[in-house]
Amino acid sequence: MQEMVNMNQERESTIKFFGILLPFLPKLLFKLSITFLKFKRRAKKAEKVFRKELVEQGLDKQTASELTEIYMNSSKIKNYIQILT
Repeated sequence: MQEMVNMNQERESTIKFFGILLPFLPKLLFKLSITFLKFKRRAKKAEKVFRKELVEQGLDKQTASELTEIYMNSSKIKNYIQILT
């Protein structure tokens, strides 16, 4: 019986939490989207600079491309989402 009461209280508190959070979601999603786009733009610039510097330091283009791909894996949001789930 006590478990049912605890489950109902948990459910009610969860519903209240989402009820409080709901009005802030559009603004939060907008800010997160802007942040994500800035992050991707900076990562793209970093990719170009990284590849250019590798080639200028004497690496062939094939090796520079492979190293750049490894470097860019750290900027893929998909990898971080997989870690969290």
